[in-house]
Amino acid sequence: MPEMPEVEALRQFLGEHLAGRTAGAVFPVAVHALKTYDPPVTALVGEPFGEVARHGKFLDVGVGDAHLVLHLARGGWVRWSDKLPAAPPKPGRGPLALRIRLGEPDDGAGLDVTEAGTQKRLAVYVVRDPAQVPGIARLGPDPLDPDFTLDAFAALLGGERRQIKGVLRDQGVIAGIGNAYSDEILHAAKMSPFKLAAKLTPEETARLYAAMGTTLTDAIERSRGLPMRELKAEKKSGLRVHGRKGEPCPVCGDTIREVSFSDSALQYCPTCQTGGKPLADRRMSRLLK
Repeated sequence: MPEMPEVEALRQFLGEHLAGRTAGAVFPVAVHALKTYDPPVTALVGEPFGEVARHGKFLDVGVGDAHLVLHLARGGWVRWSDKLPAAPPKPGRGPLALRIRLGEPDDGAGLDVTEAGTQKRLAVYVVRDPAQVPGIARLGPDPLDPDFTLDAFAALLGGERRQIKGVLRDQGVIAGIGNAYSDEILHAAKMSPFKLAAKLTPEETARLYAAMGTTLTDAIERSRGLPMRELKAEKKSGLRVHGRKGEPCPVCGDTIREVSFSDSALQYCPTCQTGGKPLADRRMSRLLK
């Protein structure tokens, strides 16, 4: 699932490649992915691309007076091509959901929005204001915003009686962090994912805040300048505990363990995070919403 660092890398890439260009043709291949109808997606045709922004895990492409907003969910991605097929795409069972071909003089170049897997959660919006997208309207602060200080972070955690893993993933509390980077942040902070957020000491809160900033900033820097086709591999190669069940911890050498939930799993190092004690592998998906 693309999280804030990958979406930020996509933002930077598209911002550079779409500047000064126009949308020549728009093909909504997977109609189920379209979540708005006014203005229609075809209204983007002939319009110049503007600023490309990010709101948490939402990608926001300015096109004329409208905004093309993408939420890539679990299996979505954006692919750039310098030479798209000449024939219009046909709706089918493939991964293609939306194609945008650039206008003259860039005929042939463009981007595809795709979605892999059977769970179709990709969302495409065309709106006049990004705040019209419900998911954006309810977002919490961006963890890399200069205004998101340690004091602001501590204030958010103060009333949270949930486990810290779930709090980090809650987009209404902090925007942009998902399952993978919450595992990485907690490992860097040497903190159990089951620790209650409201019971963190000032020292633990400061350690977690620092780990969050360092982990996300490092991930963005590793992705900077990479072609879009290499971003997924870069994310996977940079993860130290997430997705690495059974492998040695790169810090202490202990075996990385896993806790499974109804639709996801977390990974952690017992020595680094839980005092050497394995966590119970019980189904507690309600705590990770």
